[in-house]
Amino acid sequence: MPRRPFYTNLYFQVLVAIAIGVVLGVVDPATAAAMKPLGDGFIKLVKMLIAPIVFTTVVVGIAHMGEMKDVGRIGLRALVYFEVVSSLALVIGLVVVTVLKPGAGLNFDPAAADLSSVSAYTSGAQHLSTIDFVLNVIPDTIVGGFARGEVLQVLLFSVLFGLALLRLGPRVHRLVELIEMTSAALFEVVALIMRLAPIGAFGAMAFTIGRYGLGSLVALGKLMIGVYITCAFFVFVVLGAIARATGFSLVKFLKYIAEEILIVLGTSSSESALPRIMAKLEHLGCAKPVVGLVVPTGYSFNLDGTSIYMTMAAIFVAQASGVHLSLAQEIGILGVLLLTSKGAAAVTGSGFVTLAATLAAFPTIPVAGLTLLLGVDRFMSEARAITNLIGNAVATMVVAKWDGALDLERANAILDGREPAAAAPATVLAATPAAIHAD
Repeated sequence: MPRRPFYTNLYFQVLVAIAIGVVLGVVDPATAAAMKPLGDGFIKLVKMLIAPIVFTTVVVGIAHMGEMKDVGRIGLRALVYFEVVSSLALVIGLVVVTVLKPGAGLNFDPAAADLSSVSAYTSGAQHLSTIDFVLNVIPDTIVGGFARGEVLQVLLFSVLFGLALLRLGPRVHRLVELIEMTSAALFEVVALIMRLAPIGAFGAMAFTIGRYGLGSLVALGKLMIGVYITCAFFVFVVLGAIARATGFSLVKFLKYIAEEILIVLGTSSSESALPRIMAKLEHLGCAKPVVGLVVPTGYSFNLDGTSIYMTMAAIFVAQASGVHLSLAQEIGILGVLLLTSKGAAAVTGSGFVTLAATLAAFPTIPVAGLTLLLGVDRFMSEARAITNLIGNAVATMVVAKWDGALDLERANAILDGREPAAAAPATVLAATPAAIHAD
């Protein structure tokens, strides 16, 4: 079969779209800022599919399991991995920001700050608590969870529904088949929507550059560089070591999911790649139940990039405000972030709300310091989102290997560019191959 021209690859199209968006943002900021609906529209198209894809994937995966205890075992192993790795991300962020000191010398005066620009985030933080977060996982109605796109609410109902089908056994075999066919159809819709990914990436990137400008990056460039370097260190050193221990190459794995990384880079939303990353992980040899449980859960409990950013941002605000933190206070911030970061994906304006909630627990650090981050937060969101995506993808591979649900021989064959011996899962085969598989 002849290889397709390079310009037909989604990878190339998204990369070109991002470059055009940057150029337009520099040349004509007003027009570029008006491109925002293109990015927002693409993300909305993807988000409308997340809830039903999570539901069908989890339900079918659980319904095909042998015993109910398998669900609890996979969930427990995933949560253990999430806690260990996200805690490590928090510690690495703290070490880097303490050594780099990006906020030193800024001499920020909290009294002179315009709090109106962050009032929406600080007011939201007042309502953010661990109990509220736990209760929010339980939907008021089944339809409500789907309508609002609350992933954890949908996940809870999906697990319960899947367990019910598992208990009923052969009597609901035809229903399970129907849900499985629905899942295949949804992934086909994803393949169609992904044709619009270059347009979405162009709109989001053009808006970012046009609205905030490249010049706004200079003043806070040290913090931005620190976040990007830390995220890169975490991905290539920490996740690289985890991948090696699991039995696959991280570099080859990143090449395999390169299209998803570029989509996230363009949209600054890791959710924009969720359906595709689930399909690719299944194709790579991860069992459907593991993919269905670990990936959606990871979007709330395994936000490695967000953990790094929030640690560095909190300490940055303290440094810029001239606040000296003792070791005990820094450890206390880590403890609070370990809790508040878990709700980051479930709250609107998540980065600022959870960061404001953390600062509110430490009165010595002025919440007004969040105004320093408003102009450049959007530029750091790409690093957060990409790190979150890669972290969740690696986590799925690790939990699948840990649970004996990873075909490592198939995975390495695909990553090496060889034809795997085993057949691909039915859901992936039902989708358009050119839209799912990396070239």
